[in-house]
Amino acid sequence: MKEEKKFKTESKQLLNLMINSIYSNQEIFLREIISNASDAIDKYRFNLLTNADKKTKDRDYKIQIEVDKEKRSISIIDNGIGMSKEELENNLGTIAKSGSKEFLEKLEKAKNAKDISIIGQFGVGFYSAFMVGKEIQVLTHKEGELPYLFTSDGIEKYSIEDQKDNDVYGSKVTIFLRDNDKEINYDKYLDSYTIENLVKKYSDYVRYPIHMNVSHTENDKDENGKDIEGKTHEVIEDKILNSMVPLWKKQKKDITDEKLNEFYKSHFDDYEEPLVSLYVKTEGVISYSALLFIPSHAPYNLYSDNYEKGLALYTKGIFVQDKCKELVPDYLKFAKGLVDSDDFPLNISREILQNSPILTKIATNIENKLIEKLKDLKNNDYDKYLKFFDIYGDNLKFGIYSSYGMKNELLKDLLVYKSLNNDKPISLKEYLDKKKENQKYIYYATGKTVEEIKLLPEIEKFKKEEMDVLLLTSNVDEFSLMVLNNYDKVEFKNITSSEKEELSQEEKDKISKLNDDNKRFIDNLKESLKGKVDDVSFTNKLVDAPICLSTKEGLSLNMEKVLENQPNKSSEDNMPKAIKVLELNASHPLINKVKDLSDEEIKTYSTVLYEEALLLEGYDIENKKEFVEKLNELLLK
Repeated sequence: MKEEKKFKTESKQLLNLMINSIYSNQEIFLREIISNASDAIDKYRFNLLTNADKKTKDRDYKIQIEVDKEKRSISIIDNGIGMSKEELENNLGTIAKSGSKEFLEKLEKAKNAKDISIIGQFGVGFYSAFMVGKEIQVLTHKEGELPYLFTSDGIEKYSIEDQKDNDVYGSKVTIFLRDNDKEINYDKYLDSYTIENLVKKYSDYVRYPIHMNVSHTENDKDENGKDIEGKTHEVIEDKILNSMVPLWKKQKKDITDEKLNEFYKSHFDDYEEPLVSLYVKTEGVISYSALLFIPSHAPYNLYSDNYEKGLALYTKGIFVQDKCKELVPDYLKFAKGLVDSDDFPLNISREILQNSPILTKIATNIENKLIEKLKDLKNNDYDKYLKFFDIYGDNLKFGIYSSYGMKNELLKDLLVYKSLNNDKPISLKEYLDKKKENQKYIYYATGKTVEEIKLLPEIEKFKKEEMDVLLLTSNVDEFSLMVLNNYDKVEFKNITSSEKEELSQEEKDKISKLNDDNKRFIDNLKESLKGKVDDVSFTNKLVDAPICLSTKEGLSLNMEKVLENQPNKSSEDNMPKAIKVLELNASHPLINKVKDLSDEEIKTYSTVLYEEALLLEGYDIENKKEFVEKLNELLLK
């Protein structure tokens, strides 16, 4: 007997939402139906474990995919629990009522069923098939029940019809494909190659074998076993499409570095082994497994706007999303890998997933695990860590800067820098361990290259006193140190800063007297360099150089240049400017020569001094011709 029923109004509305809104990618229909088939087998196995009279028999569990190109249909068959007439109406006739959810509640109370896993919710995922199908039939048979055929167009109605009794138990979901149109060729889902790829992509780790008959052509052979030219025959092969057990589901003792590295190379299309491999398995309030990798070379587009960060996301072994960007912070965007958690419901939209508190907690844990791994690498294989830092160090510095200091404690011990007195980069702790007894600051200098920094006039004094200086060559260096502010309560100080806190009172008095005694010279320089420098002063920081250009109150020349070169900067008028101080070496012959010139001559050659200071700091001058002419005039005098 065949019964026809109409969907309720709310069910029709939800059905339309399911087909057109929640699932943004139509190819996942196969994932959903396979997940439901796996659920059905799980439910049958659960009954087998808990059935007291033992009438239920074990089966050779499998999922079968069949394609009928003439009827334009694809069938997914399982030998799981099947459904009664009442269950068909409740689970398929009432949209979004989940038999799986009720089963899970029973499962939590049962014993000896730890390996049973529900990966989908039948009443929801089943209807994703209408994204590609114009009609769906479900032929199902449950032990102790009659077989039934459920048929629906996914629009207005469904029918349930009695079938002749048979000994085949389980369910067969048959999807009759929509007609092809200008936008979509639905026939592609009849192609065995397409189906194999979809199974591999989304359902490779379903625990039961997924079978499909695949045909291929072989050459005919003669009596000697040699190919007969031009004669072939078709061979049908029963092929298992999925690997079933993912690497991350295996025992930790069975996951070697070699297996991790091979997994990385095969899944992320890299010919080199990763620099870092990490297997994480966490159980508790939130349980998940993860395989995490740091490539041994930066992706070619890592710093472009087109780069997509994120880890692959699985739930219960079922692929959900290729790059879930919420799983890694921006400063660790180079990390690759995957996360699998049983705590994620499978049938949710990406928008809901992005706001998931579970996702946030897992992401925080993954961030901490990666940082712990890097700290371990730094402590136990420093040369390998330096290779990592050379490639990705700027990302860690960006993590400090972009978090406004929230990541200071997490990241500060991972920072390493080249320095004046060391052949290898050193950590901030190493710098403090070797600093001079009365040294008040962690000193640093900036420039385009280490060689250029070593030519700075201000560094001469540090060389003479054998005091170490961090040599910063990255644009983000100084900004990250500004946010870090101090290490172990010792502040950072740019050697080009004109601040005089570390000077003794005697040194301050000496500089003040020099400025007073040479007031005419200082005032003339200030007047002629108005708009270029904010102050002029004698200094004791120079040894051999006659002059230097320093800054005070935070923003350095390097930081000013970095901000000026930003692609999306605001107008020049709104750009922050460094407070520049032209500092003079009182013991240098050039300064003593120029200060004795007339007022007009001092004003004339003031730009020569300023532009020389710019050159010494590693910056270009605007008018090279004028600079050379004035320099020549001064030399002739």
